[in-house]
Amino acid sequence: MAHDVRILTEADLRGLVKLDLDAIDTIERAFAALASGTVIMPPILSMAIPQANGEVDVKTAYIPGFEGFAIKVSPGFFDNPKIGLPSLNGLMILFSSKTGLVEALLLDNGYLTDVRTAAAGAVAARHLAPRNVSTAGVLGTGVQARLQIQAAHLVRPFGKVLVWGRDADKARACARDIASSLGIEAQARTDAESVVSESQLVVTTTPAEEPVLKAASLHPGLHITAMGSDQAGKNEIEPSALVRADLYVADRVAQCELLGELRSVIQARLWSGATPPELGEIVSGSRPGRTSDEQITICDLTGTGAQDTAIATFAVRAARAAGAGSTIRT
Repeated sequence: MAHDVRILTEADLRGLVKLDLDAIDTIERAFAALASGTVIMPPILSMAIPQANGEVDVKTAYIPGFEGFAIKVSPGFFDNPKIGLPSLNGLMILFSSKTGLVEALLLDNGYLTDVRTAAAGAVAARHLAPRNVSTAGVLGTGVQARLQIQAAHLVRPFGKVLVWGRDADKARACARDIASSLGIEAQARTDAESVVSESQLVVTTTPAEEPVLKAASLHPGLHITAMGSDQAGKNEIEPSALVRADLYVADRVAQCELLGELRSVIQARLWSGATPPELGEIVSGSRPGRTSDEQITICDLTGTGAQDTAIATFAVRAARAAGAGSTIRT
């Protein structure tokens, strides 16, 4: 029997899926589902290709009640810019949860991953940041630095942003972009410490292998979302900072132990051994989140297959409603 498969390009998807409250709510529901214990989410398949300075990650999850499940392939080949190609690309495949047939091919080149990653940061800010944020900070100057601040602003509107990066020119460019897109004040800083000490909400978005956020910069009423560490060699936050925080939350404990900031704390033998809460448990209310505006909170985001299934299902539903994309008959 013939079967139609919808093909969606990056251009199609950029027109259908925006970084807005609908996307944030979609990712929040995925985290809540994770907390239910009914989601089937295997470990990340990760393969390094050192000869090409590359890596490939594969993520997936089945969420009961969702009409489909996604398998995402994310290559990162970091010498590509030398030959005029982007470092990151990738695609998602959406399968029917009832029949296993391919429903859609999403040739997003990493766009949906960018959106769902920023949306996860907003979920963390919504549930863990202080109620009033006047200044937000970001360590890093890339795409996620811009998107994380945009997403956080949707749930905790602030009037000022501080930006730090190793490259001062890139930090200034990032601050200009943020100021233009959000219509608020944004400044580039030459030191990460002042960004952290003057902000109530900080997002770390770097590929650092040595900490860029130090424990000495922590202060009451601070929330940190760390999303840069998603490989075993990365570490953005000084391990003692996680111990000093009043509340540390993982997106998925099993992943953070291997790939996130929690891994570095365990390796430094600073972790007490207690199992931290997951963001889904905070969202669903089964574990307490921030209980005081004076607390210091840290959320460790490594990225989950549940997020990918959620955003892919969201995108394909929007495409069907709009009649977007093309179809092939298999």
